[in-house]
Amino acid sequence: MPIDADQLLSYPIPSVRQRLTRRDAAFYALSVGLGQDPEDMRQLRYVDYSQEISVLPSMALVLAHPGFWLGDPRSGVDATQVVHGEQALTLHQPLQVDTDLISETVIDGLVDKGEGQGALLYTRKTLKDAVSGELIASTLNTTFIRGGGGFGGSSAPRSPGQPLPEGAPTFVVDLPTRPEQALYYRMNGDDNPLHADPQVAGKAGFPRPILHGLCTFGVVCHALVRALCDYQGHGARLRDMSLRFTAPVYPGETLRCEIWQDGAFRARVLERDVVVISHGRASVAAHG
Repeated sequence: MPIDADQLLSYPIPSVRQRLTRRDAAFYALSVGLGQDPEDMRQLRYVDYSQEISVLPSMALVLAHPGFWLGDPRSGVDATQVVHGEQALTLHQPLQVDTDLISETVIDGLVDKGEGQGALLYTRKTLKDAVSGELIASTLNTTFIRGGGGFGGSSAPRSPGQPLPEGAPTFVVDLPTRPEQALYYRMNGDDNPLHADPQVAGKAGFPRPILHGLCTFGVVCHALVRALCDYQGHGARLRDMSLRFTAPVYPGETLRCEIWQDGAFRARVLERDVVVISHGRASVAAHG
C-alpha cells in the first residue's frame, strides 16, 4: 500500500555519537570478511586490534549509525518491503581509531514510482569529528520501498550511474562470504530481521535471510582496496565509492568483483552467475 509521505518525512531520525575504538574497527573488518587468510599480513592490519590498526574505508557507513529506523512503526513504512537500492560514500578524511564521531542523517528526497509500484527514499548522512566539527565522511543511501508508490509525489528518480567501459576488466577478485556472516554484520547497528529470521525473509519473498546490502558494499570495498591500492596506505587512498544493488546476496556465496583501471566495477555471485552490483564507480588518491 502507498506510504504516508508526510509521516515518513517528519520522522525524527536520531543523531548518534560514537567513539571509534580499535575493537570496533577490527570487528567491522571481520564482519565483511577480512582475516579469512590468516597468513595475509595486509589483511591482519585491519583485524588485529592489539597493534596499530587500519580502518576499512567502508566502515564510515556504519559509524554513528542511526539503526534500522524504518523498522519503527512511526515511520509509516512496512519494514518487510524495504530493500537497499543504491549507496554512495565520500571520505573527506581517512578514518582514525580513538576518535569521537557524530552523525546527522536527513531525508534528501522521496520519489513516487506509481500506484502498485515502489517508492525511492534518499537519505544523506554526514559524519563529523565530534570535537573539532571537521567533516570526515558523507554518504547517500537510496532505499527502495516495494509497493510504496501511489502517494502522489514526484516521479523523477535521480540520474542513473555511468555504464561500464568496454573490454575485459583489469582485475578480478573473488571473495567468499560466510554462512553466518549476516548474523555478525547486523551487530554493526542494522538489526533488520530480514537478515536473520527465516520467517521474516519468507514473508518478504526470499527463500532465506539475505546479506545486508552494506555488508556486500564492505566486501566490494575490500576488493577495491586490494586491486586498486594493493592495501597501500592502509586503504586510506580510497576516496569515494558508489554502486547499485541489483540482486540479493545470500550468506555463504562467493562474490566475483570485476574492476577496471578507471575505477569502474561490478560484482556477481559465482554460484548463481547473477550480477548483484552494477554501476560501480570508485576513485583513488595518488600515492603519498
